[in-house]
Amino acid sequence: MARPREFDIDKALDRAMGVFWLKGYEGTSLQDLLKAMKIARGSLYKAFEDKHSIYLAALDRYDQTEVEEGIAFLSDPKAGDGFSRVRAMLEGAKVDASHRGCFLCNAAVDQARSDPEVGAKVSSMFRRLEEGIATALKQSRRAGRWSAKRRAATAAYILNTYMGLRVLARSGYPPKDLQAIIDSALRTV
Repeated sequence: MARPREFDIDKALDRAMGVFWLKGYEGTSLQDLLKAMKIARGSLYKAFEDKHSIYLAALDRYDQTEVEEGIAFLSDPKAGDGFSRVRAMLEGAKVDASHRGCFLCNAAVDQARSDPEVGAKVSSMFRRLEEGIATALKQSRRAGRWSAKRRAATAAYILNTYMGLRVLARSGYPPKDLQAIIDSALRTV
């Protein structure tokens, strides 16, 4: 009979994600992961094949915790008008006290182009976020402004704005300037 896992996989993945988030994939060593995840090498290899499989699992964890939460908020009519939900999402991007940025953005820049598995996960998260934005727009008082095709293009534009805001916030761009970008972007839609 196999011994039960001696660590909480979700907590370990959250810790691994933190290391990848700060150091990137290439900058993270297996030793960094062992230390951060607080597990022994043998336990790591029982749960994961290698560093790459940990990275993929960390992306899945980010998807389950952050991306799904964002999509649920964008799609929830009980959370207010759809356009207000989109604004709240954009304004949430202004706050990045840790200067870590967005793990999804980091993965897109760091690995998505060179790693097809990462690329597929990143593309899926982007697509679903875009669909969540489109749902919010459809549920807004302004919904009549957009045909289905224009709503899809507007959702893509807003997602692009959001990702850009996350990068600018990470770099320390002043919050008042980020707010000006948000206000300008939302005026154009």
